Amino acid sequence: MKIYVGNMPYAITSDELSELFAEHGQVAEANVIMDRETGRSKGFGFVDMPNDAEAKDAINALNSTQMSGRTLRVSEARPRPDRGSDRGGDRWRR
Repeated sequence: MKIYVGNMPYAITSDELSELFAEHGQVAEANVIMDRETGRSKGFGFVDMPNDAEAKDAINALNSTQMSGRTLRVSEARPRPDRGSDRGGDRWRR
């Protein structure tokens, strides 16, 4: 299950995020989303946990908890919206 984690402290690393969720089960991957231009965290990330029961336990345990003065928002990630085929060089060709 892919999990969304929002309102994170900006200083958290992907390794720290993984460690936080590993307390509740196996973590396949954890990523803090970084701003391309500044290289700074955007304050949210995603965690992949292969076991749905462990993932649900982690969501219930960590949602609305405090971390460095911020209240985490943890939920099952929603599918990414389709951005269409306009992305890329073809949109300028006629």
